[in-house]
Amino acid sequence: MKALVYHGPGKKSWEEKPKPVIVKPTDAVVKILKTTICGTDLHIMKGDLPEVADGRIIGHEGVGIIEEVGTAVSNFKTGDHVIISCVTSCGKCAYCKKGMYSHCEDGGWILGYKIDGTQAEYVRIPHADNSLYPIPAGSDEEALVMLSDILPTGFECGVLNGQVKPGDIVAIVGSGPIGIAALLTAQFYTPAEIIMIDQDENRLDVAKTFGATHIINSAKDDAIKKIKSLTNGRGVDVAIEAVGIPATFELCQEIIAPGGHIANIGVHGKSVTLHLEKLWSSNITITTRLVDTVTTPLLLKTVQAKKIEPKKLITHHFKLDQIIEAYDTFGNAAKEKALKVILEN
Repeated sequence: MKALVYHGPGKKSWEEKPKPVIVKPTDAVVKILKTTICGTDLHIMKGDLPEVADGRIIGHEGVGIIEEVGTAVSNFKTGDHVIISCVTSCGKCAYCKKGMYSHCEDGGWILGYKIDGTQAEYVRIPHADNSLYPIPAGSDEEALVMLSDILPTGFECGVLNGQVKPGDIVAIVGSGPIGIAALLTAQFYTPAEIIMIDQDENRLDVAKTFGATHIINSAKDDAIKKIKSLTNGRGVDVAIEAVGIPATFELCQEIIAPGGHIANIGVHGKSVTLHLEKLWSSNITITTRLVDTVTTPLLLKTVQAKKIEPKKLITHHFKLDQIIEAYDTFGNAAKEKALKVILEN
């Protein structure tokens, strides 16, 4: 089969690799129909995750058709149409029983990280019974690719960890796909205002169409002063960090009001400064989380009911064998006006 293969920071190629096979009886092999590229994949390409091995097929999102199942798989059969979860979970270990699938003792986020992933014609999915979701008949595949990762990530790591409540003023730092996923799902809780902060004018304009009440271009305006002005000098109740660089985490610390929540989503490749000398007396809660995907069934129902429309995040379409071009487009998001790309096999 053909796959996108990582060969160290800045090096990738579309090349021939062996087609995956069943290794354990709980495995399934899935033929990829549609996949996408994630900001985390860009972090891998930059070398922010040095534990990713040379030769790894990356990618952790997608929908497909089951090609083969192991003898212990009971929930799925060959030919089933499925969403692939970005997180692999056995469903049996102590962490899975707590709903912390991201820390599964025989899984977690391993696809496209510790084992070969979904930016390929086929992928092996360990613990298939708990790591795949059936696609209801008549569903829009492209919309459901967003359920592999970005929607549960924005919801769980940003909105739920940030404890967004009715009437809150929420700031989301980063108006990329994850930030917009947080924007979409924050609206479940009717916050009074959602302020999107970014340096990409196009992404901010898109955020406005998805429900942002205010947008701030931090390349043009002083975001801290603007937030203070919008909140009568108080700051925001919830600050969601959706980029993963020191400057954006710093901004969240500057704009949070006493009693507020800073919810980190971003993948950080460098250390950040924690200003406990300012925050220690302000009743601030800071949370981190790797997505567990426990909310995927709930989000699937909201998408099916058209309460949210994640398909609107898709800006570009490519064939799977155009993936190098797709990376160039996604990696130059401001110039190309890119949010999510869809790759079709």
